[in-house]
Amino acid sequence: MTHASLQKLARRVATLVALLVVAVAASGCNKLKARDLLNKGVTAFKNGQSDAAIEDFKEAKEADPELLNARLYLATAYASLYIPGAPSQENMARGNQAVAEFKEVLDKDPINISAIDGIGSILFQMGGQPFDPKKFEESKTYHQKHIQLKPDDPEPYYWIGVIDWTLAFRGNGEMRMDYNKNNIRKQVKDTEPLPSAIRSEYASKYGPLIDEGITDLQKAISIRPDYDDAMAYLNLLYRRKADMVDSKEEREALLKQADDLVDKVKEIKQKRSEQPQSS
Repeated sequence: MTHASLQKLARRVATLVALLVVAVAASGCNKLKARDLLNKGVTAFKNGQSDAAIEDFKEAKEADPELLNARLYLATAYASLYIPGAPSQENMARGNQAVAEFKEVLDKDPINISAIDGIGSILFQMGGQPFDPKKFEESKTYHQKHIQLKPDDPEPYYWIGVIDWTLAFRGNGEMRMDYNKNNIRKQVKDTEPLPSAIRSEYASKYGPLIDEGITDLQKAISIRPDYDDAMAYLNLLYRRKADMVDSKEEREALLKQADDLVDKVKEIKQKRSEQPQSS
């Protein structure tokens, strides 16, 4: 290779090195900018300035796409603005934006518990009104993912129980309403057993959900013995279970279990109220 060729090669290498240095420096500047924007957004979010925080988190995400905390805060900010039950397109868009941002986190970190729980929570809220059982079922899949990653956490078992009760309770109410519409002279009250004509249909459709919910709530309580919220929903599921059985004795036994849980919840709350509060 001639001397001129060597000089030309040396100039190319020097140019590439210079470009690399500039790129690294720019990347470093972007990362610093992203963290500054993240901190600014967190401050705004804590001060209740969600709209301003969202803009800061969006800019932080653009400056450093690998900064997962910016994505998590952005999703959380969208979720905080979602109002359960409000039917406006803007409100629904906020919920969907929150889900989309959480899912982007999972694309980069599939075992991110915060994102998994975030999706499970917002989908549960979005499924309530207008009622959307598919959203409840999708929410459940994320709580199940949490269990796969951390089987000793009681909360996801609790939420599965809550979802199963929500679906079973609504189904129970709808069946009673339909029955009463078709049997004007023989109305069935909410406190009365399901008529035999629809009992087997209810058991077939909602029995697996009720059994799953009971199992998961029992698991939550086994992990956290004073989990009074889980006991409250287990009580409610026992009452739905009582609507599935044929014999009076089975129904009374299930209602007794439900009543015992109500007493247990009262006892736990009483003990908790008597404990000295930490300053």
